[in-house]
Amino acid sequence: MKPRRVTQTREELRTSLAECRRRPHSEINKGRLLLSPDIFNTPGHETNIIISRFSILDNTGSIHIGPWCMIGARARIYTHDHMHRPQKHLHTVEEQHGILWQDKYIGEDVWIHDAAIVLYQVTVLPDGFVLGAGSVLTKNPGAYEIWAGVPARKIGNREDLSPAGIKDCFKIPRFSLKEFLHLDTLKETEF
Repeated sequence: MKPRRVTQTREELRTSLAECRRRPHSEINKGRLLLSPDIFNTPGHETNIIISRFSILDNTGSIHIGPWCMIGARARIYTHDHMHRPQKHLHTVEEQHGILWQDKYIGEDVWIHDAAIVLYQVTVLPDGFVLGAGSVLTKNPGAYEIWAGVPARKIGNREDLSPAGIKDCFKIPRFSLKEFLHLDTLKETEF
């Protein structure tokens, strides 16, 4: 089995960005989306990233995205927040003072899995960082760290593997329904 291409074409990326970019507070600030030029400089690939069209990139503040990143479906990256601290009507506080916003830097080879949320407080997602599916990130992680949970916390580090070590990972036996259910074949039920 030959692996398929796992990055987007320029047109796929353009389509995704058109659907996932939001500027909910453009009257206060219009952030920019800054894509690293290295995204477009990989031989044999039009781009080297994936940004799901079902994700949300809040461009109230500016967002920089580095090469080799993946932003999964329903992932949300926020650059703004509302003031929640005073014991006053929050709408009144927003009408008088606006909202909080700041920029966000996403480094190289950062993976933000499906339905993960990166909140306003986070400013830097360093190279190699991985955020698990469904997690809520509330503070800056370290390079090559793996975080998961609600709120997200560090659960491990990405480590270097030799080519043989990578192959060994793919040799690990996988769970099989056919074997688990003691079936000769698996038949899909038609509806």
